Amino acid sequence: MGRGVGVSDLLHRRWFRWLFGTRLVSQCADGVFQSSLASAVFFNPDHQTDPKQAAAGFVVLLLPYSLVGPFAGVFLDRWSRQRVLVVANLWRSVFIAAAAIVLAAIGARGFVFYLTALCALSVNRFYLSALSAALPHVVERRQLILANSVTTTSGTAVTVAGLGIGLALRHLLGSGDKADAVIAAVSIAVYLLSSLVAARMPRRLLGPVDEAPPLADALRDTVVGLRAGAQHVWDRRRAANGLLAIAGSRLLFGLSTVGTLLLYRNYFHDDGVLRAGITGLGQVFALSAVGYVLAAFVTPPATARFGKQAWIMAAFAFAGVSQIGFGLPFAKAPLLAGALVLGFTAQSAKICVDTIVQEEVADDFRGRVFSFYDMGFNLTFVAAAVLAAFTLPVSGKSYAVLFAIGGGYLVIAALYAHAEQRGRGQGRGKGSGSGDTRLLGRSPVGDDVGVGTRDST
Repeated sequence: MGRGVGVSDLLHRRWFRWLFGTRLVSQCADGVFQSSLASAVFFNPDHQTDPKQAAAGFVVLLLPYSLVGPFAGVFLDRWSRQRVLVVANLWRSVFIAAAAIVLAAIGARGFVFYLTALCALSVNRFYLSALSAALPHVVERRQLILANSVTTTSGTAVTVAGLGIGLALRHLLGSGDKADAVIAAVSIAVYLLSSLVAARMPRRLLGPVDEAPPLADALRDTVVGLRAGAQHVWDRRRAANGLLAIAGSRLLFGLSTVGTLLLYRNYFHDDGVLRAGITGLGQVFALSAVGYVLAAFVTPPATARFGKQAWIMAAFAFAGVSQIGFGLPFAKAPLLAGALVLGFTAQSAKICVDTIVQEEVADDFRGRVFSFYDMGFNLTFVAAAVLAAFTLPVSGKSYAVLFAIGGGYLVIAALYAHAEQRGRGQGRGKGSGSGDTRLLGRSPVGDDVGVGTRDST
């Protein structure tokens, strides 16, 4: 294989194609299922949605399963990640089937509905963390930035496509709990297909490299392992800086999401092709997906020229300016333009941080670190929902919150730049840089499972 790195090089790698395929199918199912949840919880015509109700929905659905994240990582560093990809979607199908039955019977209310939906979402922690931890086992190190661009961006795009499928089904079936239950049931078939794709990969292909200890030992080691994972990433300052910046940006993204939801639920009205309600929110997600796709094309050459850290700073700074500029009219057309820009900048930063973490963190810690990453994503989003409950009006229109969001992105850009400059001045923490032979564990693209050059078929 030549030294050039392009999408065709990735797609020539057999096991990358299979890992990519199971991600795409599963995340399409995510979109279908999430459209049914959004319709049932936030856009039910029989219920008014205010900031506190929106926050309560996010807290109930996101907070408990976010706390599963670090524990998921400990087990991902012991269990076959290929088996996690197979089994996770089987369990998710069971929980979604239960949620659909409850939704059809009594609606989106009560403990049982939220419990089944929560279980389905909790499984996703294992699944997404397993995908991120597995990627360095099917591509070479020099391909990671492009692989992250392609996989995470395409995954987000097909999630939006799944949302579109769910919205189309809602248009055909009508609104109401029974229609939402049918849409949730449709996602089950897609999840099962994803499990079939993952089952085609060898069991040892995706790591972890070391043999798994007995389950009882793994349980006893959970807390110790979490502490070790936290210390490991803290010692690698480039990775730690990136994770902190992403967590902060996610808080602002959450505030923006809740505000947008309220605007489309309670403030905007249909205006030609620009719609209000859940259809209009779907348009927002679609424009965000266009931004994600643009980020996938622009980020690899941009980071090759300017570096990952500089591109992260630029992305956050651009996000801050654009959110104020496009948000101030509080109108649908500029808001859609702002969604495109925010999708581009958020995905650009995430691609870079994903790659930095994969480069800096040793393989036997990678599952735990990506689970921390995932947990930070969701806990800061939950915090944003709670903050929104006390700062946003029912309409979602608030100049103060808008300026806080835009200013917050600018602050994150400045703090990240300061942290990186300080890190360069003091020298990197242990384990950083190309001299650390533990960065990717034992060669993730050439050992026991026949991945290396033999997978380029």
